[in-house]
Amino acid sequence: MYFFRKKDSDRPQSINLKVMHIINTIAILMFLFGIIYKIIDWYFL
Repeated sequence: MYFFRKKDSDRPQSINLKVMHIINTIAILMFLFGIIYKIIDWYFL
């Protein structure tokens, strides 16, 4: 099981983790925009 721990100042922040968070955020936003578009499409068009 993975436990969250404090950030170590010694260990550098990996670029792969940042890229993963950026892609995940973009995917969630695109999903929400798609859901909103379909709701508007069903009710107003």
